[in-house]
Amino acid sequence: MSRVNVYVDGFNLYFGLKSKGWRRHFWLNLVALSHSLLKPNQHLGNVHYFTSRIRANGNNQKDMQRQTCYLEALGTLPDLQTHFGHYLEKPRVCKHCGATWMGYEEKMTDVNIAVQMLKDAFEDRFDMAILISGDSDLTSPVKTLRNQFPEKRIVIAFPPGRKSAELSKAAHAFFTIGEANLRQSQLMQQVVRRDGFVLQRPISWT
Repeated sequence: MSRVNVYVDGFNLYFGLKSKGWRRHFWLNLVALSHSLLKPNQHLGNVHYFTSRIRANGNNQKDMQRQTCYLEALGTLPDLQTHFGHYLEKPRVCKHCGATWMGYEEKMTDVNIAVQMLKDAFEDRFDMAILISGDSDLTSPVKTLRNQFPEKRIVIAFPPGRKSAELSKAAHAFFTIGEANLRQSQLMQQVVRRDGFVLQRPISWT
């Protein structure tokens, strides 16, 4: 039985779904999704989810509430670990009028993914890793994994609307996650936290 770990680039997956207009799939059970990607002779080990908490900008209170609700729902799942990066302020400039403002850029996700995959490989925690991302910045870590651990298999699962030729070439194999996998891997409408509090799927995600 082949051991499989899954590594999820949270924002890459989110923006892939958003680009397709698939808000109805945002309430995603990442463990169920990971199981749906396995073959019969494979066993799911750990699912690692990489994201950052949204920073307040005065206009995104509802976005922050939805994200918190989702993160707490994911926290009830077995075999899932969440790893947080952070946002940094970054000046933005309008190409047309020259106006400037402070925006935010998500940082550390690709580094956190690379470190966790390499750590798990060194500790022999998987035979195959499935990386859910279309971020070409992860090409080097994937190449390093293949060189250092030639007996381990690396497969890229591209989120809908995301793709990278460099990442495809670096891995042993790649595919795009289908809508059927997403549709069949939704959390329950209501998720009960360990303290008994009931989390409700956001209305705008139905």
